[in-house]
Amino acid sequence: MSGLYMIFVTFFAGMGAGLGTGFAGMSAAAVISPILITFLGMDPYMAVGIALSSDVLASAVSAYTYHKNKNLDIRNGLIMMASVLVFTVAGSYIASLLPSATMGSFSVFMTFLLGVKFIVRPVMTTKEDMQQVSPRRRMFQSLVCGVTIGFICGFIGAGGGMMMLLILTSVLGYELKTAVGTSVFIMTFTALTGAASHFMIGGMPDWRVCLLCVVFTLLWARIAAVFANRAQPKTLNRATGIVLVMLGAAIMMFKLIA
Repeated sequence: MSGLYMIFVTFFAGMGAGLGTGFAGMSAAAVISPILITFLGMDPYMAVGIALSSDVLASAVSAYTYHKNKNLDIRNGLIMMASVLVFTVAGSYIASLLPSATMGSFSVFMTFLLGVKFIVRPVMTTKEDMQQVSPRRRMFQSLVCGVTIGFICGFIGAGGGMMMLLILTSVLGYELKTAVGTSVFIMTFTALTGAASHFMIGGMPDWRVCLLCVVFTLLWARIAAVFANRAQPKTLNRATGIVLVMLGAAIMMFKLIA
């Protein structure tokens, strides 16, 4: 494998992952994993670990950008994060015991369908609407939903961000920017936990591939987050939907190639 080919593959993997993270709080593993598996012949479990490690800084920078623009709910995010972290480890361990082919299929379809949803039925909830939701009800839902999301994130290394975005907008009644900001805030810590679990169980990855994925994902996540926070709600819904549909379609194509 030549160095130029590796850079080419990781650049496009990082670009897709970064755009998904910055726009929709999407886990980088949904994009990076199938690309590394298909074009670099990497072990699926290790590819997920690299993708999750790429997600850490990308999500952290995105979360900072959303927080700076007052589009982040830290209090309820922490409640959901606590339950997510515990079950991310459990999901990661169970994933290591199963055949590689079972990993990641669910998140592909979810990414595509969620993208269609944002285009057809955009989230137009406002921050004023968010305040109408009972704080106690939101706290309880955050705890319960966090358990489910954490297991999914650890098990397939992808879909956690998509599940959070769907739940935050559809169940907890968040407006889109705050939902994405809160999602990437949580994903910073779930990705760190998931990556550490994968590497402890499966060993250390190829450091060159890992470093390139981290850098490229961080770059594009920053660009996407800045644009998203400046965009109007309708524009952001459409942009997010288009990005998710394109990523979902591309991932399905990669899986067919593999």
